[in-house]
Amino acid sequence: MSLAERVSAAYARLFKGSPPERIGIALSGGGDSTALLFLTRQLIPQVNLFAATVDHRLREGSAAEAEEAGKLCRSMGVPHEILPWEGWAGEGNLQAAARSARVALLADWADRNDLAQVALGHTRDDQAETFLLRLARGSGVDGLAAMAPARVAQGIRWLRPLLDTSRDELRACLEAQGVAWADDPSNEDERFDRVKARRMAESLGQLGLTTERLVRTAAQMAMARDALNENAANALRRARLEQGDLLMPNPGLLDAPREVQLRAYAHALRWISSSAYRPRFEPLEALVDGLEPGKAATLHGCRITCEGAVWRIAREYAAVAETATPPAALWDKRWKIEGPPPPAESHIGALGELGLAECEDWKASGLPRATLLASPALWKGERLLAAPLAGRPEGYTARLCHGVEHLVSSLWAD
Repeated sequence: MSLAERVSAAYARLFKGSPPERIGIALSGGGDSTALLFLTRQLIPQVNLFAATVDHRLREGSAAEAEEAGKLCRSMGVPHEILPWEGWAGEGNLQAAARSARVALLADWADRNDLAQVALGHTRDDQAETFLLRLARGSGVDGLAAMAPARVAQGIRWLRPLLDTSRDELRACLEAQGVAWADDPSNEDERFDRVKARRMAESLGQLGLTTERLVRTAAQMAMARDALNENAANALRRARLEQGDLLMPNPGLLDAPREVQLRAYAHALRWISSSAYRPRFEPLEALVDGLEPGKAATLHGCRITCEGAVWRIAREYAAVAETATPPAALWDKRWKIEGPPPPAESHIGALGELGLAECEDWKASGLPRATLLASPALWKGERLLAAPLAGRPEGYTARLCHGVEHLVSSLWAD
């Protein structure tokens, strides 16, 4: 199949034969994303395209390159926006921070422009390099699994229609059409791990470990991951929700292989905490092996209590004590307060000790005290206005935005 045929087939699979009215294109200005823009316009002309370029402002020339990307879009009649990153304080892992910022900026842009789907320019070469990077870091099945053609994160469906293409053929396509692109100098800087992985992939090819073979191995790992997830999903389907707490079978009573147990409970903790990542393996294993009946432990922003045959996984108060949002916004990424128009300058925050002391009938809720401490409440300054889960609703209700169905389906988004 030709390049155009492969990308067209990828889009057909992603859209299941029914393309959306509009999609976003993450356009860095490099060869891969420029080819993505060009091929998408050519192959699905009936879809309205919107493009955005994240300017990380980490080197001279990045602003000019973003402007050039905008000029290309204007020549094609594609709306374009530059998204500047201003959040790095010069501490921590620069590449990781830049990746996280890029996703957050693009997700916000997509939301503002009513874009449910955004296409990314990842290629077969990226698959191979990611596999090598994660192998070097000691990753297991999940880390070594191939990137999915589509995944949902931050409310956006991220598409990867170029996974069956190589960088070289994308650039050859652009050259044949007379389309220019900008090469990022950092892609040649061997201080960065991904550049080292690229060089390693080139060397390994001489030993028979070609890009195609690495990609095939990553695909096999993805199949293994999916099989494990199917088994973990069966365990998660036995869970039930009680006002935001997740009640799951005691792992000691769960008839499932060890890996499936750990996978299910890791995802449960990630889901309750709304975290981007699973808990680390060692503390998770210690929790599963060591939590005794009647005892409680904290991990990953959650409070886990062993109630005999059941584990109660609740939000940990310390993890949400400082979380405050406007009344109309989601609190802790999962709670919505509904009711009459709230007073001006009010906010949603955790109930805490101060609020619980004002809820005389909290025991009638049937919920543990620790659960209520971390529950959403409506405040104005330090004055409690309503505590829907603790017996003081004042006309308001607290609604979870997701149920057990989402707990199970989101397992594949890990």
